[in-house]
Amino acid sequence: MQTVTSVATSAVLTSEPSSSSSKARVRLAYLLSRYPAISHTFLLNEIRTLRDLNFDIAIASINSCDRPRSVLGGIERTEEEATFYVKRAGVWRALWAFADALVRRPLGLLRGLLFVIRLGGAGIRFFYLIEALMVGQWMRERGLSHLHAHFGVAVSTVAMIAARTFPVSVSFTIHGPDEFYDVRKYYLAQKIETASFVFCIGAFARSQLMMLSPANQWNKLLVSPLGVDPRKFNPQRRRKTGGGPVEIVCVGRLVSAKGQHVLMAAFRQLVREGRNVRLRLVGDGPDRINLERIAAQEELRGLVAFEGAVEADRVRCILENADIFALPSFAEGIPVALMEAMAMEVPCVSTAITGIPELVRSETDGILVAPADEDQLAASLARLIDDPDLRERLGRAGRRRVAENFNLHRNVEKLAEMYRCRL
Repeated sequence: MQTVTSVATSAVLTSEPSSSSSKARVRLAYLLSRYPAISHTFLLNEIRTLRDLNFDIAIASINSCDRPRSVLGGIERTEEEATFYVKRAGVWRALWAFADALVRRPLGLLRGLLFVIRLGGAGIRFFYLIEALMVGQWMRERGLSHLHAHFGVAVSTVAMIAARTFPVSVSFTIHGPDEFYDVRKYYLAQKIETASFVFCIGAFARSQLMMLSPANQWNKLLVSPLGVDPRKFNPQRRRKTGGGPVEIVCVGRLVSAKGQHVLMAAFRQLVREGRNVRLRLVGDGPDRINLERIAAQEELRGLVAFEGAVEADRVRCILENADIFALPSFAEGIPVALMEAMAMEVPCVSTAITGIPELVRSETDGILVAPADEDQLAASLARLIDDPDLRERLGRAGRRRVAENFNLHRNVEKLAEMYRCRL
C-alpha cells in the first residue's frame, strides 16, 4: 500500500526558497575544518542554498577534502576547485602571510600574538595564529569583511584569532556536543565575547552557551536548526508483505559515542529471541574492527552488514529499503542522519539525550530510550518489529515532523534573514 501524505504536509514538502532577486547581495567567507566532507553534506547544502538566496560565499578549509578529486561528484568537485585550503597552501604561503601582516598590519599582528599568548600561547596555538594570518590575508585579497565558522572546536579558534588580528567580524555555528565537554580547551566564552552573533543548532546548544556567558550577551545566541530536503529524501516506499527479514539500519561514524556496541548487544537479544532481523551499519571509524569481530560470532554471522562510509545517494537507497532506523548515541547535537531517516518515513529509535528530543518526540515521531540501556533498546526495537502498523504510523509522523520543522529550504531562508539583519 503506497503511503499518502496529507495535503497540508505536501505544501510544506514542496516549498521552494522565496525569490531574493530584490534583496542586496550578501558577501561573506566560511571557514570550515574540512570541505567538502562525506559526513558533512549539510554544510554543502547550506552553502548552496544560501547562494540561491543571493549570497556570495567564499570557502576556506583548514584541511583538504576527505576524498581524492577523481572520486568526487560534479558539485563537490566544483566546490573543491574553488576552496582555499589553508594547510595545502604550504610553508611559503604561511611565511608570506606572516611577512605581509608584519609589513601591512604590524599592530594587528601584535594584537593577535598577544591574544594567543593570553589563550595559552604555546605549541599548537601559534600555528592557529599562522593559519589565522593566512585566512585573513585570503579575505583581504577578496575584499571580504565577515568570517563564519561551523563548529566550536579548533576551526573556530582560528576564526576568532583572525577577527582579533584583522578588521573583520566573525560569527559561529555551534553544534555540540564535543565542544561542551572541554569549554576551556575550545575557548567558548572568548568566542561568544568575540562574535557578532552565534547560531546554535537547537535550544540545548543555546543553553550550554548561556551557561558560559553573561546574560547581556545572550541576545547574540540565535537558534538556527539544520535541515534536510524532503523533496530529495522522498520515500517511494511500499509496506512489506510476507515473511522477509526486518532490516534495522544505523548511519553514523563507527565510534563509541554513536553507541553501535549497545546496538549490537540489543540486536543479539533480538536474534536470540528468534526474530527474523538483519542489521546494516553505514559509516566507518575506529570501532569497526571490534564491531566486525562481534558480528563474526556464530549466532550473528551473516546477519550484520558493514557498508562503510558512503555518499548521500547511497544512503538514500539504503534508507529506502530500511524498516527501522536506530541511533543509540551517547552524545549528539541534533543528528542530520535522524532527519534523513525520518524524512524517508523510516521509524526511528534513538536516545533521550542533548538535542535529540528537539527532533524526535518519543511515541509521537519515534521512540527514545535511555542511553547505554541495551535491554530498553532491544524492547523498543522488538515493538517495532512486531507491529508494522506502529512502524507505519511513526514513519509518517516522523516525515511530517521534518517537513514542518527541519526543512532545509525553510530553515536556510530563516538563516539568510538572520544574516541580513546582523551584517
